[in-house]
Amino acid sequence: MKRIAQKHSWRPVAVAAALVLAAGAVWAAPAARQAAAGRPIELNDYARIVGVSDPQISPDGARIVCVVSRVNLKDDRHDSQLVLIDVSSGASRPLTFERRGAGTPRWSPKGDRIGFLADAATGKGMKRQVFILPMSGGEAMKITDAPEGVEQFGWSPDGGTIAYATRDPRDQKAIDEHHDSFQMGDDGLFTDFAPTPQHVWLVGADGKGNRRLTSGAWSLPESAPNVGPPPPFSWSPDGRSILIDKRATPHLGDADETTIAVVDAAAGQLRKLTGQEKFEGNAAYSPDGAEVAYHYPRDGNPGNARDVFVAPAAGGDGADVTAGLDRDIGRSQWMPDGKSLLVGASDGTGEALWIQPVGGAARKLALGELEPGAFSVGPNGAIAFVASTPGRASELYYMAGPGDPPRRMTDLNGWMSELGLGRVEGIDWDGPNGLHEDGVVVYPPGFASERKYPLVLVIHGGPTGATTVAFNFFNQLLAAKGFVVFSPNYRGSNNLGTAYQHAIYGDAGDGPGRDVIAGIDVLEKRGFIDTARIGVSGWSYGGYMTTWLIGHYTIWKTAVAGAPVTDFVNQYDWSDNNVERKYIYSGSPWVGENMAKYREQSPITYVGHVRIPVLLLHDVRDPRVSITNSFEFFHALKDNGVPVQMIAFPVAGHFPTDPVHIMDVYRHWSGWMEEHLLPAAAD
Repeated sequence: MKRIAQKHSWRPVAVAAALVLAAGAVWAAPAARQAAAGRPIELNDYARIVGVSDPQISPDGARIVCVVSRVNLKDDRHDSQLVLIDVSSGASRPLTFERRGAGTPRWSPKGDRIGFLADAATGKGMKRQVFILPMSGGEAMKITDAPEGVEQFGWSPDGGTIAYATRDPRDQKAIDEHHDSFQMGDDGLFTDFAPTPQHVWLVGADGKGNRRLTSGAWSLPESAPNVGPPPPFSWSPDGRSILIDKRATPHLGDADETTIAVVDAAAGQLRKLTGQEKFEGNAAYSPDGAEVAYHYPRDGNPGNARDVFVAPAAGGDGADVTAGLDRDIGRSQWMPDGKSLLVGASDGTGEALWIQPVGGAARKLALGELEPGAFSVGPNGAIAFVASTPGRASELYYMAGPGDPPRRMTDLNGWMSELGLGRVEGIDWDGPNGLHEDGVVVYPPGFASERKYPLVLVIHGGPTGATTVAFNFFNQLLAAKGFVVFSPNYRGSNNLGTAYQHAIYGDAGDGPGRDVIAGIDVLEKRGFIDTARIGVSGWSYGGYMTTWLIGHYTIWKTAVAGAPVTDFVNQYDWSDNNVERKYIYSGSPWVGENMAKYREQSPITYVGHVRIPVLLLHDVRDPRVSITNSFEFFHALKDNGVPVQMIAFPVAGHFPTDPVHIMDVYRHWSGWMEEHLLPAAAD
C-alpha cells in the first residue's frame, strides 16, 4: 500500500476498502520471447516501416488487393499504392503508380475492375474522387468530379453503377461577395464555415449519368479526426436499395443521432430500418438480402460495448447476436453462408477474430501470436487480414477457411528481424472495486530482473480503446532507451467486457487512476522498478489520465501529456463532438447542479498540487481536444512555479498524420523522459 499512502490527503473521495489490492496478482505468459540479439530500434526506423491496410478478396477468391503505404520524408507524407497479390503463388504486383492518396479498393461484382479513391485536381484543389481500374490492363479512369470530394462509395450488384457520398457545396457566390457569416450548431472551436450535409449520388461505372439520389438537412457521416472513413455503402443483392448511416444533422456534435436508413436506389426515398433513434451504424445486407447486420450499443447505452444486431431487411428492431461474446465489436462482415459473421475486437491484451453465428456461441479463431486488424471475407469463406506480432509491424495474412492456419502473404517489414527488440508481455491483476484488470509491459532489450529500471507509463486514449501486445513502435523505442514501459488498460477500456467498459461513466479519473496505481503496484512487487524514477504519459484520454494522476499522486518524477483534456467544461463547449459529454455526466454543465460534476473530474481543478516537471504536446488546430486545454494547464503550472514546457505542432488533427511531425512527437516525448529519468546522477 506504499504507493496509495503517498497520495495527497485532499483526494475528493476516499473509500478505504476500494484501495485494498488483491494479494494474488496474476502474470500472463509472455506474448513474445526476447528478440534475437541485434541493434536497438531507433527513431529513424519509423520511416522504414511499411504499412498495409484494407485487404479485399476478389469475387473469384483467387486474388487480394490491399493498400501499401511508405513514408516519404522528403515531401513529408505517406505515399500509398494498390497492390495485387495472387493467393496461390503469393506473387504481388503494384496496380497504381504515383497516384496520390490511393486507397479504399473495392472489387466490381465480376472481379473485372477495381474501384478506388484517390486525389484529383478540382476547382477547389486536390479532392478524393472515384477511379475505376480495369483488370484487363490500361489506365484507371476518374468517374466522379465532386467539388467537395468523395467520402465513400459502393458498387451496384450488376457492376453498372457506383453510389458515392459527397458533401453539398457551399454557396460560392456568397463567399465571393464576402457574405460568409454562418449560424453555429453543435460544432467545434475551429469550425470556420457552416457544415453542409453529405448525400448519396449515383454515377455509371463508365462515368456517365451522374445524378443526385438523396437530399435534405440530414447528412451521411463524415470522417472524424484520426479515424478511418465511414463504411462503404451496402447495396441489396437485387440492386433495389442501399443501406446508409443517416445522421440528423451535418454537425459532428450531433453524431449520436445516427440511425440506419434504407434508400430506394431508383427514387431516393428513405425508410428507417428499426425503431431506434440513436447510436446505430455499420449496416450490411446478408448475402441473400433477407437480413441486415448493424452495430448498436448494448441496451442502447452509449457507455456499453457495441454489439452486432441482426434485423429483418423488411424492417424491425434487430436481435443482439454478440451479447454472449461481450466484447466491443469494432469490425464485422457476413460469412458467405449468411448464417454467421466474422467479427473482430480487442480481447484482453490481444486482438481477436471470431465466427459469430446469428444464433449461438461465437468461436474464436486460432491465430497464434498474430494481432489482427482489418479483414475481408472471400466467396468461399476464406479470410484475408492485416496483422502484426509483438516484434513485427503489420503484414497481410490469408486463411483458406476459418479453421485453417494463417499464411503470411507479404514480407514488407522483414527487415525488422535485424533489430534487438524488447520482450512484450501481457499481465493481469485484481484491482479496486473487485475489477479484474490487465495491461502490457515492454522490457528493455537485455532485461535482467536483478537490476533496477526506470518506469515509463504510456496510457492509451479513448477511453474506449485498449493497449494490446501488437507491435508498438513508440513503446519499443522507449524500451530501447532503457525504460520498462507499462500501458495499463484502466476501466473504460474496451477489451474486458461491457461492465468494465461502462465502469468509467461518471468516474472519469478517480477510479481509472486507482486502476493504474494497482497495476504499478504489481510491477513494483517484481523488484526491478526504481520507484524514484517513474514517469507518466499519454495522448488524448491518456493525456487526461496523465494530468489527473500528477494532480492526485506523488509517485511521479515527470510527465508528458499529449492533447490532454484538462477541463471537461472546455471539452463540452469546444470539442468537435462537444455535447456528447452529456451522456457521461447526465446532462449539460450549464444545467442544474451538473457543473460540479464536470469540475470535480477535471484535472485543472487539482493543478495546484502538481510539483513535477511537465511537457505538454498539442496540435494547434486539434478539433477533438482543443489546444485551449493545454494552454490552460500550461499557464496554471507556469504561474505556480512548476517547470513546464509546451510544444505546439502547426497542423490540424488530433494527432499529426504527416511523418515528420509524428517523429517530432516521438522525439520530444522520449527526449523528455530521458532528460528527467536517465541522468547520470539518478543512477
